[in-house]
Amino acid sequence: MSSSDTLQPRLDRLQRNALVCGVIGVTLVAVLGMRDTQQFFRSYLFAFIYWISIPWGCMGILMLHHLTGGRWGLPIRRILEAGTRTIGVMAILFVPLLFGMTKLYLWANAAVVQADPVLQDKRWWLNPTGFVVRYVIYFGIWLLIVGLLNKWSREQDATGNPELADRMSALSAPGVVVWAFAVSGAAIDWVMSLEPHWYSTIYGLLFIVIGALAAFSFTLFVLRMLSDYPPVKDSVASSHYNDLGNILLAFVMLWAYLSFDQLLITWAGNLKQEIPWYVQRAFGGWAPVGVALVVFHFFVPFLLLLQRGVKRRLRTLSIVAAWIVILTVVDVYWIVVPSWDKTAPHVHLTDIFALLGVGGLWVAAFTWQLKKLPLLPLHDPRFEGVLLHEPGD
Repeated sequence: MSSSDTLQPRLDRLQRNALVCGVIGVTLVAVLGMRDTQQFFRSYLFAFIYWISIPWGCMGILMLHHLTGGRWGLPIRRILEAGTRTIGVMAILFVPLLFGMTKLYLWANAAVVQADPVLQDKRWWLNPTGFVVRYVIYFGIWLLIVGLLNKWSREQDATGNPELADRMSALSAPGVVVWAFAVSGAAIDWVMSLEPHWYSTIYGLLFIVIGALAAFSFTLFVLRMLSDYPPVKDSVASSHYNDLGNILLAFVMLWAYLSFDQLLITWAGNLKQEIPWYVQRAFGGWAPVGVALVVFHFFVPFLLLLQRGVKRRLRTLSIVAAWIVILTVVDVYWIVVPSWDKTAPHVHLTDIFALLGVGGLWVAAFTWQLKKLPLLPLHDPRFEGVLLHEPGD
């Protein structure tokens, strides 16, 4: 029995269950949205931002792997590629938000803009037409990069042409820069402009790191599921997991650094147009959420990932990764939702159903893509001699 014969039923079942969950979740959030249209768009935006952070991160990490050529990319490359190929589904899932601009963004209401000098000054960027045009540009950039990288990866499997590795590396150099600008622009358009009087110069970079952390954690969780089946089972050793654990630790530290850096710069500047963003999140009803993020999203995984034994055992490493995936939901919630629930968190049923609905559809699309290619890349010259079992220490 081949690995595909063994793994295929499990992936089929996961895809089917995720699709059912997604359809039910989207249906329920749509039904609830008929009673409160504004809350529907708010919940949908929160869910969308969380789930798109994973394919965002997959794109960045995949290009980082092509640039460095490190062996750490061997066990996770196909997972990353499957994640990137879901960006087309996310482009479709974004469409409902185009119809909710006036419900979400102050700058989309002409009467509000006329009465607000700040919004008038920003009208050259924050306007409905520009919002739609940039949506097309962002997804166009991501789809182009994803399409080329995956096309060449499939050709490499089929032909073994050594030049394809150089071609993917050559694209990734400018690609990662263009990708970063597109993610930054999307974060500013879709999230920061919810509070158009506030701004941060590192806001886009923060969302890049959030995406990388979420994607890498999700990838390690999926890798644990695949590690029971060949060829992953027979080809990936504990030293690979140790490398992946070190990278996850680096992303955790980078997330903490940027989050604190943004707070420090804003607090030191003490400008009246910047301080309120943190005041409503760091005090009052939102304060416990912020404290929980500091403790459970940074200190707990940081201390665990310092342990070599945790990083060299995929089972324990995947538990830490799953924990980070869950806490990233809280992180995105803490960033996005106070834009309208300013005093304290109020979790609505639409928040839960939107998260499950969009997530179910995304996981179904991801699983479908994961089944399309072998679990490990074939004929990549960078992995010659690596596809051998290395006994753990």
